[in-house]
Amino acid sequence: NDGCFGTSGGIRPFQLQNWKQKVSRTKKAEFIRTAEKFKNQVINIEKDKHNHFYNQKSDFRIEHSMLEELENKLINSRKTDRVKIQQQLAKIHNNVKKLQHQLKDVKPTPDCNYEELIKEEKTTNNELCAMSRKIDTWALDNSETEKAFRAMSSKVPVDKVTPSTLPEEVVEFEKFLQQAGGRQGGWDDYDHQNFVKVRNKHKGKPAFMGEVLEHLPGRTQDEVRQHEKWYQKFLALEERKKESIQNWKTKKQQKKEEIFKLKEKAENIPMLFHNKQEDNQKQKEEQRKKQKLAVEAWKKQKSVEMSMKYASQLKEEEEKEKKQQKERQRQCKLKLLLETYTQQKKEQEEFLRLEKEIREKTEKVEKRKTAADEISRFQERDLHKLELKILDRQSKEDEKAEKQRKLAKLKEKVENNISRDPSRLYKPTKGWEERTKKIGPTGSGPLLHIPHRAIPTWRQGV
Repeated sequence: NDGCFGTSGGIRPFQLQNWKQKVSRTKKAEFIRTAEKFKNQVINIEKDKHNHFYNQKSDFRIEHSMLEELENKLINSRKTDRVKIQQQLAKIHNNVKKLQHQLKDVKPTPDCNYEELIKEEKTTNNELCAMSRKIDTWALDNSETEKAFRAMSSKVPVDKVTPSTLPEEVVEFEKFLQQAGGRQGGWDDYDHQNFVKVRNKHKGKPAFMGEVLEHLPGRTQDEVRQHEKWYQKFLALEERKKESIQNWKTKKQQKKEEIFKLKEKAENIPMLFHNKQEDNQKQKEEQRKKQKLAVEAWKKQKSVEMSMKYASQLKEEEEKEKKQQKERQRQCKLKLLLETYTQQKKEQEEFLRLEKEIREKTEKVEKRKTAADEISRFQERDLHKLELKILDRQSKEDEKAEKQRKLAKLKEKVENNISRDPSRLYKPTKGWEERTKKIGPTGSGPLLHIPHRAIPTWRQGV
């Protein structure tokens, strides 16, 4: 018995779960059936309502048509509001996702940037050491070149680099970005990406404005037009910047080639110095000049590189600060938007609920009123018809009684003193007697005239 109870206790949870599933299925099926039933009832009620109000004898057809127009307008406005709210919610959802990814990526990025900067610093230091060693080897022949090199190196410090050596196009592009508010022109990333996507789809034609307004319901036509002008200027300045950087790279390559040629010539100078002792002084002077030019070119090149690097670092830091500030502002805006949206949603739901209750109450009152009016009107009509029937029946009965009364009076006036004569049946009638009197000749007399047919006038005398 204990074993049986144990097995039954082990089976009970499974049976209970199956029973719960069956109950949930039956509840779902009942709910679906009741929903379908209510739906059919609503459809039938709507049909009856339309048939009643569109009846020719109904007096509320004009009011009902006006109410239907207002209801259709409200439904369309609600649909448009719903679409706009869904688009805004999708936009907010995308912004929140991007913010989450950016917040996840914020912590590791400064460490990575710091490590990259340290590596670049080490490589630049190694390059500087190698170049200084080469220059020292070049300048071993004469101490004056070494002094000149040291003086020039002391005059041009590597740490103090200004962005004044940047090309004009790059400076102009950076100023334009600072004034316009970044690479999005003051817009957020979602709106700018949608704008660029639609613009590239239409290849910059003016017809893309309408589609942009459909994709960005929060933007006006003037804002989109101003952003289009800004984007055209942005593309032009960016193209000029790329061309200037390309030109700078080509010039840099040319300078490198010139320095390499000067270096080769400088390496060949000592061999010529040993072979030709007469031109030693001239060769030394030429060598000094070439070394001086090479050192100046190298210093200029390094100063330009360091200035570009320093400017790019400053630019990156400024962009990071701007991005962080924008992110903070965007987070605050998103928070405010979410709060306002939730508040608006609650208010809208409350308003819709109250509106629904008021509408249902008014509909019930109107239905009761119309039903009472219709019932009273039908009762009056039935009473009128009944009165007409009663009057008609009364008039017929009166006519019948009058007719009977007249017949009775006539019967009283006429005397019925007619005697019976059975032999009258075998006597000829007056009509037969008259007929026998007017019989003509039987044909026994002479024929004096034979009638002929008339001859037409056109045949007479033929």
